[in-house]
Amino acid sequence: MQDNKLIIERFYTAFQQKDFADMNACYSDDIVFSDPVFMLLKGDQVKCMWEMLCKNAKGFSLTFSDIALLDEEYATCKWQASYIFSKTGRKVVNNVKAYMKLKDGKIVEHSDAFRLSTWISQALGWKGALFGWTGFMKRAVQNNARKTLLKYMEGEFENEGI
Repeated sequence: MQDNKLIIERFYTAFQQKDFADMNACYSDDIVFSDPVFMLLKGDQVKCMWEMLCKNAKGFSLTFSDIALLDEEYATCKWQASYIFSKTGRKVVNNVKAYMKLKDGKIVEHSDAFRLSTWISQALGWKGALFGWTGFMKRAVQNNARKTLLKYMEGEFENEGI
């Protein structure tokens, strides 16, 4: 079980350094990831998401804490990322609880939980504060994130605000 803690520490230490290659080395090839913005991603989608986010991060810092090994497979931790949202130039501080399943020395499932309406409010300012709780606004953010990731994967990426 202690090995699982080391894998999680390696993942978030690499994230602090925006080292997406080392982050992705902690994942299995068939990794399944979910969060409120990108929703469900699998395999290369996950790895490309981290590459895109790390390569384009501005004013980025990250801390992580409270790694808890729940059993031989499951673990949780907390992490906080601060960065400038490129589309608006606004600072975002995202407090996240991560849930992970580990197997054979790799992360096989990773789910990040945070309040999407809070993220939208920080990223988009008064429009986000006013409408960030609505399903319409949440879906718009999710669709934009998905579209941006697909463009990145196709090599047509222009930093569109993720």
